[in-house]
Amino acid sequence: MKLGIIGGSGLCTIDHFTLKKSEFVETPFGTARSPFLEGTLDGAEIVFLARHGREHSIAPHELNHRANIYAMKKLGVTHILSISAVGSLREDYAPRDVVIVDQYFDRTTKASTHTFFGEGIVAHISFAHPVCPNLSDLAYRASSKAALRVVSMKRPKVHRGGTYVNIEGPAFSTKAESQIYKSWGLDVIGMTNLAEAKLAREAGICYSTVAMVTDYDSWHSDFEAVTVEMVVENLRANAALAKEIIANVAAEFSTLEQNCECAHALDFAIITEKSSIPQKRREDLSLIIGNRLD
Repeated sequence: MKLGIIGGSGLCTIDHFTLKKSEFVETPFGTARSPFLEGTLDGAEIVFLARHGREHSIAPHELNHRANIYAMKKLGVTHILSISAVGSLREDYAPRDVVIVDQYFDRTTKASTHTFFGEGIVAHISFAHPVCPNLSDLAYRASSKAALRVVSMKRPKVHRGGTYVNIEGPAFSTKAESQIYKSWGLDVIGMTNLAEAKLAREAGICYSTVAMVTDYDSWHSDFEAVTVEMVVENLRANAALAKEIIANVAAEFSTLEQNCECAHALDFAIITEKSSIPQKRREDLSLIIGNRLD
């Protein structure tokens, strides 16, 4: 097994990481814009990707999710832990809390770039349960352990479960949008994770989101609307916690059960007649499809 870490806003490095290789990975969907750092952490093989680049120069709507997830697959990653900054749509999910997301709600318009398929080959994956239960359980334990070590007047809470609504950005929500999302019963809001989760499932990679709350978006009348200054302040506090969560996951990663169905998502998903699939699409997707077209 090999663990991939995707670091979101504020998380461009991880502590105690022994770097062995750094490379830009070429894929049929372009070259991933941020380098992949390969190495070890507490004995676990790790591939780390700073989602927005080391200098935070890649905007959410500019991310090449297909290249990022394909590259993870190419590097042998079997599990991806996504660390992501989010806004909260619930009073009890407070800034600096942690949410182990278990559902996503799509408010984007980029479905064609959130799949490896199309252009002559059609596949429909099951996505009712979009996160890996085993990896999410480990993420919850790791986060709870890390939160107990926080020394502050208000210790962060770790919430097990929540629906992540994915907007496109780069602007934050209007107050009207934020209030609507809250009224729908959604829990946190972000700009990146839905595409990663869908593509990881198509690639047969286990995926889980650790959402780090930075603000109350713009629905809360007792707090100012979200600003970059507010987010950055909480990002700094969250970064140390995120690094400890990653270390805790790495320490237990070798004991992770492998009885989930994530790797089998494509087993019966491809419905295109095999003989009609263009040869180039076969070649481009051979890493994802494996021997399913034999």
